[in-house]
Amino acid sequence: MVHPNDALFAGEKPFPVIPSCEHFAGNEKMILKAFSFQKEKGPVFDVTMDCEDGAPTGQEKEHAEMIVRLLNSAENEFKMAGVRIHDYTHTAHWKQDAEIVINGAGDKVTYITIPKPTKWEQVAEMIDYIRNTASKAGLKREIPIHVLIETHGALRDVEKIATLPWLQVLDFGLMDFISGHHGAISLSNMKSPGQFEHELLRRAKANVVAAALSNGVIPAHNVTLDLKNYEQTKDDAHTARYKFGFLRMWSIYPTQIDAIVEAMKPDHSEVAKAVNILVAAQDASWGPIQYEGELHDRATYRGFWTMVQRARLSGESLPAEAVKRWFA
Repeated sequence: MVHPNDALFAGEKPFPVIPSCEHFAGNEKMILKAFSFQKEKGPVFDVTMDCEDGAPTGQEKEHAEMIVRLLNSAENEFKMAGVRIHDYTHTAHWKQDAEIVINGAGDKVTYITIPKPTKWEQVAEMIDYIRNTASKAGLKREIPIHVLIETHGALRDVEKIATLPWLQVLDFGLMDFISGHHGAISLSNMKSPGQFEHELLRRAKANVVAAALSNGVIPAHNVTLDLKNYEQTKDDAHTARYKFGFLRMWSIYPTQIDAIVEAMKPDHSEVAKAVNILVAAQDASWGPIQYEGELHDRATYRGFWTMVQRARLSGESLPAEAVKRWFA
């Protein structure tokens, strides 16, 4: 039987399927704690190790080297850890971050996040440098790139940024974006419900999501500032997912991880339906089928296959037949 990846995306780039949550950790203690959460909860979220805000001033090189050590360590059991490097204005530091991470753990780093660009040319230059560094290091893989959209310029150029090579995720950065409005957007809008109601924020979020999805890129939502409130984080994640179309969200506190994963995982009944349709489609050599009076073909199969993969990454149990067919 032909696997869904081969049958449904022949000659095409499949839409990325990655965890719905990424958890930020700045120092060694927090990174190790995040890895322990992965071992406890399973591989349902990524860890983003921070070279930007996490690095003590004057110790940027040592901080990046510490991250490489942890990337290569046994603690990184699931190999689901990315790195945020310094922004474009810190030229020596972001280039040093990229070189240390790629040369030291280029086969282990899950993605590299670029923060605070003000125009698409900056992102293009940084991606070119990352690609050239990877090539010189002898890497055969692409390193997925995540870009933070948190300035006026980045939002203006978001459509161009979304087309750049190796791009996997567009992240919306709420706090810096609001700060850049010099008081025109109240600081109270950093929290809900304001973050979803202010027209400038609604427009920005919608534009990021539209640019990402139209270019086969994952849109990721900003953090919830109410750190210890599980229900608020879950509600924010649900709103981001089902009213704005975000497929991923940041966590900056342990209790936020479960809330985001729970809110963003596909509905169980829809996953069960998707599995049944995909099994029938595979048995029909991926031709059109009828299921409960509905016609389905490759166009719908692609959506169902993405849903099933997202469900599995969220820890959802799948029927044994599905696991045997597609994930064994």
